[in-house]
Amino acid sequence: QVQLVESGGGLVQPGDSLRLSCAASGRAFSRYHVGWFRQAPGKERDFVAGIRWGSGSIYYADSVTGRFTISRDNAKNTVYLQMNSLRPEDTAVYYCAAATEVEAMTSPSEYDCWGQGAQVTISS
Repeated sequence: QVQLVESGGGLVQPGDSLRLSCAASGRAFSRYHVGWFRQAPGKERDFVAGIRWGSGSIYYADSVTGRFTISRDNAKNTVYLQMNSLRPEDTAVYYCAAATEVEAMTSPSEYDCWGQGAQVTISS
């Protein structure tokens, strides 16, 4: 397994941008599928974006399509989530997750490695 650490969260105003990083330690991170999820208070953990190893296929939730971009740098063992045009409803704790085998990228239960989360707050 790999260990994941998120960074880059913070408090920003609507319309601003943030970039989250998910740094992995452990072997062969480049062969892990990676997903970003978020959880607002009192709500379920929702899929945000995902990227497969190998094919490099990318997936986004409808709510973030066109605003968020997921990417990975295997040389740095890091996956990024660039978030633009942020809205108050994007406020949540953001988690990165990884697994070597994932059928449904959008399902949290498919992932067995999780980071500790990064708080993102959008407020004027």
